Amino acid sequence: MDKLAEIMAAKRLAIQNQIRPVRDSELERLSRMQTQGGSFLKALARKDRLSVISEIKRKSPSAGEIAAADLDAVEQARKYVNAEADCFSVLTDTDYFGGTLQDLWDVVEFLEVHNRKTPCLRKDFMVHPVQVVEAAEAGARAILIIVRALEDDEIKALYDAANLAGLDSLFEIHEESELEKALKFDPKIVGVNNRDLKRFKTDLAVSELLIPQIPDNIIKVSESGIFDVEDAERASACGADAILVGEALMRAEDPEALVEAFHNA
Repeated sequence: MDKLAEIMAAKRLAIQNQIRPVRDSELERLSRMQTQGGSFLKALARKDRLSVISEIKRKSPSAGEIAAADLDAVEQARKYVNAEADCFSVLTDTDYFGGTLQDLWDVVEFLEVHNRKTPCLRKDFMVHPVQVVEAAEAGARAILIIVRALEDDEIKALYDAANLAGLDSLFEIHEESELEKALKFDPKIVGVNNRDLKRFKTDLAVSELLIPQIPDNIIKVSESGIFDVEDAERASACGADAILVGEALMRAEDPEALVEAFHNA
């Protein structure tokens, strides 16, 4: 079994007791309650610089331990606020990435207290609309949809639920066939994961191949494998509107300087 299949199987098992019908009226109510954070989509659509999605994660299957298990997500968020990151990505998967849904709640509360409109992505392995409800309740402004990991009906259910809840959706792809699959749903944001989630091999050439094939009216994000300005420049040169950076920023002694350098790439 490949690693992504393993993770998705574990996630389906982990949430099976939470599965319940999610009514449109519940999602629409959550949409009306969205007061924290700006638009995730608009934050990535800037024309004056390369947008940066700064990620909070403690570990990953590919990198192992990235930060201490007791890392304070709010303290990391504070660094990213000072760095003027355009968006946050908050890992909420516990078993493989060391995150929790509480991290998302805490980061959103911190942003609200400090009157910051930085939108947050709930970064997790989404399989059911009940997870969209959780994301919206916690104050996320976007969810992740991993195209490779889901059937068409699951993608539709997640995307429809996110739209009703007032959340944006980041469609994540790694291959041309996945781009074709994603485009059937008329996505507004497509992220190209440079890391093969089957084998966890990373290559920026994946963005260079796929991003030019994404229609111009879609926001394009290059994800994973971006560690320095040269990597960000490669992503920008092939048409990326934004980059998603986790490990490099988590390990950086000066995240503010690194985000500024990425912005100028």
